[in-house]
Amino acid sequence: MDIILSNASGKPIYEQITDQVKEQIMSGALAAGEALPSMRLLAKELRISVITTKRAYEELERDGFLENVPGKGCFVAPQNRELLREAQLRKVEEKLSQAVEEARKGAFPLEELHEMLDILYKGEYL
Repeated sequence: MDIILSNASGKPIYEQITDQVKEQIMSGALAAGEALPSMRLLAKELRISVITTKRAYEELERDGFLENVPGKGCFVAPQNRELLREAQLRKVEEKLSQAVEEARKGAFPLEELHEMLDILYKGEYL
C-alpha cells in the first residue's frame, strides 16, 4: 500500500491517508479481503502518530471501506462498485459545478471551458 503524505497539503494527515486508501480501493489496487498494515506498522512507516493512523482506519471502517477483525487486523471490505462510482460521480459534479460558477463570474465562453477540460483531462497541461 503506497501512501504519500504532504506537509504542504491543506488536508490533515489522517484525511490524506483515508483519501489515498479509498482511491486505491476504488481503482482496484487494493482488493476485497486484502489485509492492511497494522496501525502501528503504518504509523512507523509513515513516521506519524499511531493516533493519526487509528483515526484514518476508524473513518475508513465507518465509511464501509475497511473491516476490523479483532485479533487479526484490518481488511479491505467488499465494495459495491456501482455505489462507489456513484459517490465519485457526485464529487466530480460538485467540483465541476464550482468550476462552472467561477467561469460564469469571469464570463468565460462555454467553448473555452470545453477546451480547458479537454486539456486538463488529457493531461496536456503538464
